[in-house]
Amino acid sequence: MRKLLTLTVLAMLTVLSTGCATMFGQDKQKVVYHINYNDEKQLNAALGNVKNHINAIGKDNIDVKVVMHGNGVDLLKTANTDLDMQQKVIGLKKDGVAFEVCNNTLVNKKINYKNDLFDVSEKDIVPSGVAEVATLQQKGYVYIKP
Repeated sequence: MRKLLTLTVLAMLTVLSTGCATMFGQDKQKVVYHINYNDEKQLNAALGNVKNHINAIGKDNIDVKVVMHGNGVDLLKTANTDLDMQQKVIGLKKDGVAFEVCNNTLVNKKINYKNDLFDVSEKDIVPSGVAEVATLQQKGYVYIKP
């Protein structure tokens, strides 16, 4: 009887672990958060959504990109001087989040990413924010507009 119980428990654990692997997929969950607005409450809420998403799935199980264009680039302008926003960005980057900035926006708004934006390097610049969102969706990223 004891062996039967042990085998039953092992079988259940195998089914559960296989089910969880299937539910979350063997690959990382891929998500693109699209930000094109400049409202402090919305920006903070969006970063909170990203953090909650990572906490729910685990940072090793998710690939998150935050694509900013238009007024959304102001998130990193604000972070340049706002210590609270800086800490949120730093924390998310430590969790593996990539912040991608639209070059069209930088050119049209005459923004110098090295001086005007928080912690942005050349590798963070994409030619077009909307094109990047579409490209990521083609690659299987789930679109979220917080």
